[in-house]
Amino acid sequence: MYKMKNFLNVHDVDNVEQLAQEAIALKNHKFEFQHLGKQKTMVLLFLNSSLRTRISTQKAAQNLGMQTIVLNLGQDSWQMEYEDGAIMNGNTAEHIKEGAAVISEYADIIGIRAFPTLVDKQRDYSEYVLHKFLENVKVPVVNMESATVHPLQSLTDLMTIREHSNKPKPKVVLSWAPHIRALPQCVSNSFAEWMNRAEVEFVITHPKGYELDEKFSGKAKIIHNQEEAFENADFIYAKNWSAYTDYGKILDEHANWMITDEKMQITNEAKFMHCLPTRRNLEVADDVLDATYSLVIKEAANREFAAQAVLKRILENY
Repeated sequence: MYKMKNFLNVHDVDNVEQLAQEAIALKNHKFEFQHLGKQKTMVLLFLNSSLRTRISTQKAAQNLGMQTIVLNLGQDSWQMEYEDGAIMNGNTAEHIKEGAAVISEYADIIGIRAFPTLVDKQRDYSEYVLHKFLENVKVPVVNMESATVHPLQSLTDLMTIREHSNKPKPKVVLSWAPHIRALPQCVSNSFAEWMNRAEVEFVITHPKGYELDEKFSGKAKIIHNQEEAFENADFIYAKNWSAYTDYGKILDEHANWMITDEKMQITNEAKFMHCLPTRRNLEVADDVLDATYSLVIKEAANREFAAQAVLKRILENY
């Protein structure tokens, strides 16, 4: 079996379809592998807010017999300094070199969640914070969302598509949706790179100016007409993201891009997906989120088993 040391992005996975099937299988055998995590500890580090990622990853580790410690960096701990050669006469009290190294002494696996600045594209797309941790720890690291990707979410999404698809190669559409804030591209980037490796027909639809970095959008078909993109779709995945080229900007509100039941009727009786949280009647209409074709709660529940499949792979490599 392919050995997983870290889980940082899709490139740490040899076969995305196989890993999704492992996650599905774990739903019926969630406590079967507790021996793998016995007397091991996972430390989950959060630099940003979280609901599903926090609970699901902690629960996944516990399903495998691990103890968990959750830390909100900068709130439950000292404020961390990341710059080499910094003169620490400001708000930061602990350098990443000591902080990460010490956490590594206490943990068998470390989970890290850190959002982008949406100001400095070069820094964000270098995964600066994530790599500063990697430089200073000696145990496996799980990416619980970073500046550019959210691989635990994307594995969950593929898992959910496989559970609810009635065909081997469904049409999956990633649709931009409006928002009042500038949001990262990470969920959309990650969803795109996972779909590009999966057995699906993959389409991205968004207003002009909201193109993703081509290294993530890859071979996806890009359509700027949302309704055209929805035709014959089996899954609609909605997500807002700010501009990549005009980095971190909201170019236009495009309120008419909200996902409505009327638009869903254009599809091939498609299932609706969203990573959550979502702003009702801004990104997605009530009648979509509350419809029988909405998978958002089932999708969220699957986060537990996607995380467990990843942690199981890492623990098997110990």
